[in-house]
Amino acid sequence: MDTQNKTVLTAETLVNAPIEKVWELWTTPKHIMEWNNLSDEWHNTKIENDLRVGGRFLFAMALKNGRFNFDFLGTYDEVKTNALITYTLDDGRKSSIIFAGANPVKVTENFEANLTESMEMQRNFCQAVLDRFKYYTELNTR
Repeated sequence: MDTQNKTVLTAETLVNAPIEKVWELWTTPKHIMEWNNLSDEWHNTKIENDLRVGGRFLFAMALKNGRFNFDFLGTYDEVKTNALITYTLDDGRKSSIIFAGANPVKVTENFEANLTESMEMQRNFCQAVLDRFKYYTELNTR
């Protein structure tokens, strides 16, 4: 990921599950719909995920009270099953997700920050989503 003159933020979590299960739940739309949100006040209204180089994704997120929503759109640049996903958002920012280990799996997300929003808020948002992924995955691996 070219980070020259960019602010890159990192969030990570350690998921107590086999890598195959972590990958499945990270990449399958029906599962993404369940864990990809900041808190119980948020939900996904639509998930599309064409997980291949050049494939597109759309994660439509909204507050359940209807006061705010946004679409998270991008294109996959690199996909290595059970190991790595890189993508470019439609606004040009780049991200990588690294999956390390077999069980447990360390999931690390590095992403170029949006310079108009608080760095702390962006990192906390990403960390909260990763924490929900960890919880969802461990609950569905028992």
